[in-house]
Amino acid sequence: MTSPPNPPPPNPPSAQPRYPVRVDLPAHANGGPNGDTPDYPGDPISEPYATLTAVAPAPELPSVPMTAERLPRWAGWAVPLGFTLGGLLALPSGISPGLVLPVVMIVSAAFIYLWSRSVEGARYALDRLVTAIVTSAFLIAMIPLVSVTWTVVDRGTGRFDWDFFSESMRGIVGAGGGGYHAITGTLIVTALACVISIPIGLLCAIYLVEYGKDNRLSRWLTFFVDVMAGIPSIVAGLFAYALFVHISGPGVRMGIVGAVALSVLMIPVLVRATVEMLKIVPNELREASLALGVPTWRTIAKIVIPTSLGGIAASVTLAVARIIGETAPLLITLGITTGTNFNPFSERMATLPVFAYTQNQTPGIARNGMGPPGFDRAWTAALILIMIVMALNLLGRLIARLFAPKTGR
Repeated sequence: MTSPPNPPPPNPPSAQPRYPVRVDLPAHANGGPNGDTPDYPGDPISEPYATLTAVAPAPELPSVPMTAERLPRWAGWAVPLGFTLGGLLALPSGISPGLVLPVVMIVSAAFIYLWSRSVEGARYALDRLVTAIVTSAFLIAMIPLVSVTWTVVDRGTGRFDWDFFSESMRGIVGAGGGGYHAITGTLIVTALACVISIPIGLLCAIYLVEYGKDNRLSRWLTFFVDVMAGIPSIVAGLFAYALFVHISGPGVRMGIVGAVALSVLMIPVLVRATVEMLKIVPNELREASLALGVPTWRTIAKIVIPTSLGGIAASVTLAVARIIGETAPLLITLGITTGTNFNPFSERMATLPVFAYTQNQTPGIARNGMGPPGFDRAWTAALILIMIVMALNLLGRLIARLFAPKTGR
């Protein structure tokens, strides 16, 4: 016997929202449709009135757009560019560039704000105004950096040749000569400063993080490190000079004196940076090592320092970049010389900062329509210093990336 076919599925309900409508109907007199007694209490038909619910379509609402109007994508850069071109066209009339730049920034920010407010509303207009202010502040901060870099590169390439890297100033009165003695002196003094500063800075940072635990000595040590980080560089030079006067007598000028002065400036920078790197190491690593019975010193040597080695190396390179361009302490402790001196424990030494300063102070006499030769040598020394500092910063980033602890999921 075959089963009857399935009834067709009911029509799907409409997606249009519906509202219930109540309709009250009178019940039969005898309680049921045929005068019967209801089979169960509470039969809706047995009540005085039966309630039926019908569904009526909802009234249509006016269509509201879900997205507001927006400015074109090119508005963010086209408006400042247009006003900048207008400011450049005004420069031939004799207006100062220092006045044109802030006027262009203010006018372009006001224009983009008013335009956005009329099209997008107050919320988007305020967002665009704040974006314009932040971008303008960034550009203003970049102007001195770009200007100094361009000026040094433009004027420093005049003597950026092989003679400058291979000759000294011994016996040179006018044009010619080079900065070989200053380059070697800078490298020797900076290396000595690193030899003095790196062990002291690392051990001090290790004590503050691993052993100090906020005791009285660590608080005093942190206080003095903060004070040393803010002292003028010439004070460090005077301290080193006064120290070696008691050892070697008045008038002492040696490379080791300059290295001590630079180490006074380098140690607080190194301590503060290394402390932050050591704090990044998770305490779980220390606790796991100590739970296995490993002594504290071995935990530091095998767990803490290898984990933070990349950050420590980057801190060292940044500290070296901080001191390599100092002039005042080296002018007091080293002086200047025209020849090459490879012995930091005897006689004067030349360094690039002091060499640039002295060449600018005594540039020589201009001849054959050329400027004083000392100016070209000073600009080239400044260019080499910038290149060394940039190389050290890049080296610090590379070391931090290479020695960073490997992490995985």
